[in-house]
Amino acid sequence: MNFTLKVWRQKNSMDAGGFKSYEAKNISENASFLEMLDIVNDGLDVAKEPAIAFDHDCREGICGMCSLVIDGQPHGPKLEHQETPAPGTKPRGRTTCQLYMRDFQDGATIVIEPFRASAFPVVKDLVVDRSAFDRIIAKGGYISVSTGNAQDANNLPVRKQDAEWAMDAAECIGCGACVAACKNASAMLFVSAKVSHFALLPQGQAERSERVVKMVDQMDKEGFGNCTNEGECEAKCPKQIPLSNIARLNRDYVVAKAKEYFS
Repeated sequence: MNFTLKVWRQKNSMDAGGFKSYEAKNISENASFLEMLDIVNDGLDVAKEPAIAFDHDCREGICGMCSLVIDGQPHGPKLEHQETPAPGTKPRGRTTCQLYMRDFQDGATIVIEPFRASAFPVVKDLVVDRSAFDRIIAKGGYISVSTGNAQDANNLPVRKQDAEWAMDAAECIGCGACVAACKNASAMLFVSAKVSHFALLPQGQAERSERVVKMVDQMDKEGFGNCTNEGECEAKCPKQIPLSNIARLNRDYVVAKAKEYFS
């Protein structure tokens, strides 16, 4: 398979950057998107040209580092059979490393960009700095109060539905696709997943109000936009984190601010 790539090249965060075209030739249809970029970089290396910088690590859809906007969609376009999930199941999301070249038409022109958000400054080419997420987590995405020693599971009852919702929220890998998909570059889905993970479990109750206020305040300081509930974040999330987490975050935030006001 042969492709024309329009890749965003940018030396650093101060550089204006721009698109540059490359040819990807004789690519196996079974090659992953990142393997295709590796092949293109091998050719650039032979030609003594700078390789295309992009993030990656596990290449198994676990870490979310392979965050690219491909043909205008974070982590790339979905296949037709992925649009309608089987009854009783949620749609399967995927990261860039789980995208294969057979998902594209032979001879297609593919546009590759970094995630676009002021809170995610470009480091180089397709690599962005997502440390804003780390600073949000540092503000409250943990349990610091003593909850005692580990107990047998049966001694700490958790409602089955709450346990399932908490596990669904914990699936968030912090890739930032929700931010890239949102027209406002909102991080509400990410923050709400981290808040919900603890808010639904007994161990997280002691700091529930303090946690949500600190994390939302830090999110605003980082420069993320506001949520307008259009749902692009859920649609492009590789782990399909549901919007219901945002509703839970909003309720917790209102309650926490009311407690502050009347205390």
